[in-house]
This record gives sequence, C-alpha cells and structure tokens, in this order.
Amino acid sequence: MTRRATAATGLRVLQQLRRDPRTIALIVVVPCVLVFLVDQLFADREQVFQQVGVPLLGLFPLVSMFLVTSITMLRERTSGTLERLLALPLAKLDLLLGYAIAFAALATLQGVVVSFVGFGLLGLEAESPTAVIVLLAVANAVLGMALGLFLSAFARTEFQAVQFMPAFILPQILLCGLLVPREEMAEWLQWVSALMPFTYAYDALERAATGATSASGSGPTSRLSSASPSSRSSSAPGRSGAGPPDYVALTAAMSLSTDSFASPKSIVVFASR
Repeated sequence: MTRRATAATGLRVLQQLRRDPRTIALIVVVPCVLVFLVDQLFADREQVFQQVGVPLLGLFPLVSMFLVTSITMLRERTSGTLERLLALPLAKLDLLLGYAIAFAALATLQGVVVSFVGFGLLGLEAESPTAVIVLLAVANAVLGMALGLFLSAFARTEFQAVQFMPAFILPQILLCGLLVPREEMAEWLQWVSALMPFTYAYDALERAATGATSASGSGPTSRLSSASPSSRSSSAPGRSGAGPPDYVALTAAMSLSTDSFASPKSIVVFASR
C-alpha cells in the first residue's frame, strides 16, 4: 500500500463525481430540501421540529450516502473500470482506501451543509454544542458510505443495489427508536435493534439534542404520541365542557318557545326528567 496510489484513486473518484451534477445534487441539495420540508411541515409547532430535527440531520445524510456509494461502486464494477484498475500495479487496499477517502470527503461536505441549513437558516437548537451535532451528522454520513461500500459487493445490478435500501436501511429506521421507543417493542425486536448500527447513531443524536446522559427510551415521536391523547380528550365533544345543565337549559327554552301556555312548574318537572 502506498499513499500516492491511494490519493490518486481518491482524486479520480472525486473528479468523476464532479462531472456528474445529478449526483452532487443528490448528495448536497436533497438532504437540505428534506430538512426544510420537515421545518415547514411543523411550522405551527416549533417544538416538534426542535425534537425531530436533530435526529433527521443524521438520517438524511446516511440514506443519501448509502444510495450514492452503493450505486457508484457497482457502476465501477459493471463498467469494467474496477477490473482495469486491478490490472495495474495497485494493491486492493489502495483502491478500497481511495474510494473510502473520496466518499468520506463528500460525506463530510454533506454533513456540514445540512447542519448549516438546520442550525443557521432554520433555527434548529440543541442542548449540546453545534459542533457535536455537526460531527455526529458527518459520522452518520460516513456510516452510510461504509454500508454502501459493503453491500455493493453483494449486488450485480443497479436495481439490486437500490433494493438494499428498503431491505437494509428501512428496518433500521423502524427499529432505531425514532417511531416507537425500544422499551415498548417486543423482546426479540429489541435484540434485533441492538444489532443495527443506526440504533446507536440515533441514540447519540437524541442524547446530543436533549442533553441526556442516558437513553430515555422515548423518541421524539413517542413523546408526541404520549401527549396527543390529552389534547384530543380535552377537545372532544361531550366532555367536561358540555355538561347536563346546558341540555336542561336548552330543553326549557324550547319548551317556552313552543308552548306558550306551559307553566313554570311543568317546565321544571320536564327538565328534571
């Protein structure tokens, strides 16, 4: 392994990606647009965006880097570029580290840009310093890059590489604790969740957002769901705001308007029934 060969491989990958504006848009622009959409979705509930915004800063880069890395690496293999590179006097470790460094640089750029949009433009706040959140967002993007490089070895076509997204990434999103607290899952689901890397990435982001020193076990969505029944019950019809005296007064008023000969005594007896 030589540093020159590794640097040359990483530079070639970066130059190749620079000539592909759609890939750059997918890496940099799409996560920022998704964070902006989440902010507008909860425009009237700022507290909700503050709760879910920080974990999403790590989720969106992970997903986009997974797709870009897996598809790009598979394209290198199917087009014959990787075979021609292996025919050169280069070690396999040089190629692997070159690709990893190039995609890690893109992951760093993506994490910094997404964090700038969230904290600088959308007013996202967290208990931990902003630099910690940015570092965690970059780490999640690097995690997506590593998973993409690993799973691209098992795909033979780009369609198969895309199918790894719902097969491998979606279960991690469902079981990481974002939608349902891990303590409320079935025991076997908790064991599966403990084996998934994004579970720990989400836990780190949640702790950084709330300033907690230990996992509370309740994600942002679960806290919202726990508060929603009380608000629904307070606004539901037929509750504490609409009691029997209102119906008694309404019945008496209707009796007075429809029967001009009704005596006060009959109205009281009818209302008591």
